[in-house]
Amino acid sequence: MTRFQVRQRALSIGDDFFIEDENGDHAYRIDGKALRVRKTMILEDTDGNELLKIQKRMLRIKDSMEIENPDGGRVAMVKKALISPLRDKWEVQVEDGPDIEVSGKILDHEYRMERDGDLVAQVSHRWFGPRDTYGVEVEPGEDVPLALAITIVVDAMAHPEG
Repeated sequence: MTRFQVRQRALSIGDDFFIEDENGDHAYRIDGKALRVRKTMILEDTDGNELLKIQKRMLRIKDSMEIENPDGGRVAMVKKALISPLRDKWEVQVEDGPDIEVSGKILDHEYRMERDGDLVAQVSHRWFGPRDTYGVEVEPGEDVPLALAITIVVDAMAHPEG
């Protein structure tokens, strides 16, 4: 398993920040861009190569965000499915594969991503010391950038004021 740490509420559109590995080394960079027509975050590797774009498109499906490849093709669409006091559920419609379900206590950063009942990744604020940091643990063989992008989208949508 590969574990990363992300700063809580640092995911607002317009911010730039690094996603670190469990040793505190930079693993990925988020380039937050605030544009007039659409809001965008770019997930880059440490060399600055664009891996995925996260778009909040205006005039599109409410409560959803798209994850795109560098050429603008949709990789996934993340949508809120069920919000309740005890457990939230989100749907990730993946373009070239089975969909992913995100469920748990989203606001507490305690949730799982599953595909057909198999764990893809899990998020927990308990793995790292600082209160404003949470961990993302991606299962072996899974698409790390996609799992991180889903985490970023869920956090940005769950904390829109952030």
